[in-house]
Amino acid sequence: MAYFPLYLDMNNLKVLLVGGSTIATEKLEKLLVFTKEITVLALRVDENMSTLAEKHNLTLYQRAYKRGDIEGFDLVIVATDTVELHKAIYEESRHTRVFVNSVDNTDYCDFIFPSFVQKGDLTIAISTGGASPAFAKKMRQHLDKMIPDSVGIFLKKMKELRTIRAKGKERMKYFDAMVEKYFSEQFK
Repeated sequence: MAYFPLYLDMNNLKVLLVGGSTIATEKLEKLLVFTKEITVLALRVDENMSTLAEKHNLTLYQRAYKRGDIEGFDLVIVATDTVELHKAIYEESRHTRVFVNSVDNTDYCDFIFPSFVQKGDLTIAISTGGASPAFAKKMRQHLDKMIPDSVGIFLKKMKELRTIRAKGKERMKYFDAMVEKYFSEQFK
């Protein structure tokens, strides 16, 4: 069964990232686009992870995971080489409202990380349901080249106009015309 695409406001969510490797650092880089409420827990931390944690003033604990560490978090990302740890954290979370992502281990996931393109307020997520992260990555690269950099400015203008134009059919027609014009100019 496919995963349901869900865009989540992460402003008030607390995230625990278990792991300090290159893969964990890649997950951290994606998370930092959306929140800074991240705690990293890892026995060993690579240099890039350490730099990101310091730069973004993240909480970093250099120690092994122990049962109970997920308490108080909303999302947990487990990015280690230890399948037993992935399974243990996932099973521990079954009695909580904590959602778990287990990198490269969909058996222990409540959600997966999509590949995504982000330009301003436009975010397009690409997922293969875990079937081929390489395909999702290539699709992301393809879409990133196709989408004009000006989309962020256009969407900012649209957001501002939504606050001052009265709702109704005329507003919808006006916005549809603006979008049509933008597309005709940008996607020739």
